[in-house]
Amino acid sequence: MAENGENSDGGQKTKPPIKKKRPEDFRFGPILGEGSYSTVKLACEISTGREFAMKILEKRHIVKEKKVPQVEREKKVLSRLDHPFFVKLYFTFQDPERLYFGLSVARKGELLSKIKQLGKFDVDCTRFYSAQIVSALQHLHSLNIIHRDLKPENILFNDLMQIQITDFGTAKEVTESDLETPKASSFVGTAQYVSPELLKDKQAGVSSDLWALGCIIFQMLSGKFPFQAPNEYLIFQQILSCRYELPDYFPDDAKDLITNLLQLDPLKRIGCPTCGGYDALMSHPFFKGINWDTLLIAPAPQVMLHLADNSSDDEENDDVSQITDNFDQVFMTELKKQASEKRKGRGSDESLALSEPDDISGFGLSACMSEEERERWMRKQHQSEWDYFAKGKLILKRGQLEKKRKLSVKVREFILTEGPKLLYIDPVSKEVKGEIPWSSELRTEPRSFRIFYIHTPNRTYHLIDKTNNAMKWCKKIDEIKKFYFGRK
Repeated sequence: MAENGENSDGGQKTKPPIKKKRPEDFRFGPILGEGSYSTVKLACEISTGREFAMKILEKRHIVKEKKVPQVEREKKVLSRLDHPFFVKLYFTFQDPERLYFGLSVARKGELLSKIKQLGKFDVDCTRFYSAQIVSALQHLHSLNIIHRDLKPENILFNDLMQIQITDFGTAKEVTESDLETPKASSFVGTAQYVSPELLKDKQAGVSSDLWALGCIIFQMLSGKFPFQAPNEYLIFQQILSCRYELPDYFPDDAKDLITNLLQLDPLKRIGCPTCGGYDALMSHPFFKGINWDTLLIAPAPQVMLHLADNSSDDEENDDVSQITDNFDQVFMTELKKQASEKRKGRGSDESLALSEPDDISGFGLSACMSEEERERWMRKQHQSEWDYFAKGKLILKRGQLEKKRKLSVKVREFILTEGPKLLYIDPVSKEVKGEIPWSSELRTEPRSFRIFYIHTPNRTYHLIDKTNNAMKWCKKIDEIKKFYFGRK
C-alpha cells in the first residue's frame, strides 16, 4: 500500500491532468463586441456560474487572412499580464473550427464612448484616468512589451469604472536595448495616435505608447484629436511636423505634460528610459494629488460613476400619482368589447400563432406541451442571444419595453420564463438589472395599447410597449400567474 504521496511502485503521485474546457461547458449569450477576425460573446460557465467575455476566432478565417502570428502574440502577451488595468486571460481552448479566449468582462463601454457622452472630461477625471493608463503602461513596459495601438477604443471599463486595456494583437515583445532605442517595425496603429518615428523610420518602442498617451490626454480634455485633417495623409503630415494647438482652457500643468509627451524625438519624451523613466512621468505636477500606492483601489470619479448608474435600476417605488398618461378612448372601447364577448362566451383566448418566436401563446406553458413541442421551441430559443439569460428555462415571452419612473425612462429587454421569472436586462451592457417578484398578489393593469402597470405588494412597475402590445403582455403574465398561483 502506497504511503506519503507515493504510488505503489515507489514513485511520486502524479497530479491528475487539468481538464481542458470545451464549448459545451458554457452557455453563450449576446455579442459584446466584434473585431476584424473575432467575435466576443458573454459566456457563463455552467458548472460555476462565472461569467466571461469569450473571444471566439474562426480558424479558417485566421489562416486565410494570415492572422496566425497576431493570435499567437496576443495569447502570449495576455498570459504574461497580471495587472488590474488590463483585461485578464483566464484560459484558452479550441474545437475543430474555433479558438476560444476566456477573458474578464468589461461591460461598461469604452473610453471613446464616454468622451463622446460627456463632450470632454474635466481635469480631475482626466487626471484620474491618465494616471490609470500610466500605471498600466509602467507594468506593460516592465515586461518589455509595447502595445503599439493604444487608443480610447481599446480602453474599456469594468463595473467599477476602472480601465481595462485590451486588444494586444499588434503588441510586441522587445529587448532591453529596444526600450531605449526603438528598432525597425512593421507599420501598425491608428492614424490619430501613431507616433512620428513609426511614420518616418518604421521604428517603435516604449516612446510610441507614450506618444499615444499624450494624444489620449489631449482628447480627454478637449473631446478632439490633437491631429485632425480631412484624410490620413494630411494627418500624418501634421504628426511628422508635430503641428497641433493646445486650447487656452487647458491647465498649465496639462499643457506641459502633453508638450513633453508629444515630442518629435522619442528619446526626449517624458517617461521613456532616457528621459527619467516612469519616476519622472509619475512625479509630473499634473499628477499632483494622485496616490500611486492606492490608485488600484481608488474610487472612480463621480461623473463616471453617474454615467454607469444611468443604466441602473436600483429605484425607489414608483409614484403612480405622478403618472399623467390618460386612458386611450379607443382602447377603452376595445376593452369593453372584449369584456362583452367574454360574457357571451366568445373571444376568450385570442391565441397567437406558435410561429411567433418570442411568445408561446394560448395557454403557453411547458407543462401543457409535449416533449416534441418543447424541444422544437428550445431549438428556436437556442438561436437567440437572450437564451443565455433563461438559464435552461423556456422563454414564454420576450420583448423590449420602456421602464418609467417619474421623468426617467429606461429601455429594457424583458424576458418571461418558466419558474416563473420576469427579468429585465440592459440591452447595451447585457446586464440583468432586476427581476419583478412573483406572488399571488401580483396583478397587471392595462392603461392603453402602449402602457400597462405591473403591481406587486411593494411596488408598481410602469411599462411602455411601443409596438402597442401592452394587452399581450398583460394576458401572458395573467396566464402565468393563473398556472402557478391559481385564481386569486
